[in-house]
Amino acid sequence: MQGKKELTPKMLYQVHLQDLIPEHNFYRLLDKAIDFRFLYKATQDYYGDEGQESIAPVVFFKICLVGYLNNIHSDRKLIEYCSNCLDVRLFIRYDIDEALPWHSTISRTRQLYGEEVFLELFKKVLSLCCRKRNGSRQTPSG
Repeated sequence: MQGKKELTPKMLYQVHLQDLIPEHNFYRLLDKAIDFRFLYKATQDYYGDEGQESIAPVVFFKICLVGYLNNIHSDRKLIEYCSNCLDVRLFIRYDIDEALPWHSTISRTRQLYGEEVFLELFKKVLSLCCRKRNGSRQTPSG
């Protein structure tokens, strides 16, 4: 007999984002391989002590890295992509039910740092990724 599949949404789900992403997933491995915490110190002078809490610098640069790796040039498309990818959500530490920052927040944060500082820090993030990748390559014996 031919089956027919319909989606019947449940009222409540008990699911954990970590359980949905395989251990060998690219973004999981990247997150384990790179220590992004240096970005907090590198950007601390750009923030005041009052007002609303901003997007975390680590989240901002991880989102930018996702855009770079996936060739996404629009901040609007980038946030849409990140919202729809469970592995990226885990990478940037946003759970399934959390709204990601507005696309304009990405643009404003990039402007906050200025082009020179943004590029310097983003290049450092990329170089850490490249170094990790090159360091993990095995050289042929012989």
